[in-house]
Amino acid sequence: MSFWWINIGKKETIMNWLELSDEEVMTIVDPIMDNLMEASSKIDHQQHIRDFSDNMRTIVSKDNFEQQCRDYQQSLGFFAERELLGIIKKRKDVRIFWRQFYTLSPDQYVAFVHIMYRDGRYQVVNASVS
Repeated sequence: MSFWWINIGKKETIMNWLELSDEEVMTIVDPIMDNLMEASSKIDHQQHIRDFSDNMRTIVSKDNFEQQCRDYQQSLGFFAERELLGIIKKRKDVRIFWRQFYTLSPDQYVAFVHIMYRDGRYQVVNASVS
């Protein structure tokens, strides 16, 4: 896998997502999304926020996360398969969309993750299933 970097000013070096193939992007993003889904199913807040940006860690409190997990698991079940819908790449970040299924619901949902490479690590700056 090849990575391309852009120097922004003197302080920040970012990964150029436009230079990555879709396969390379998914090699990075799939394990992050798998972790989010697994941690949500286990209701494990610490695991869930592992790849979060500092801002996301502030937003997703332990109590709120646990309540949301209990609520969706009761009505929808657990996360099941997901199908890739699209990859939106920019120089500084990437957004991935999937069709998401649950174990107890026949409905289809959209799973979304927005990832940046900052401070030497991949960071989830937004994520949702709706």
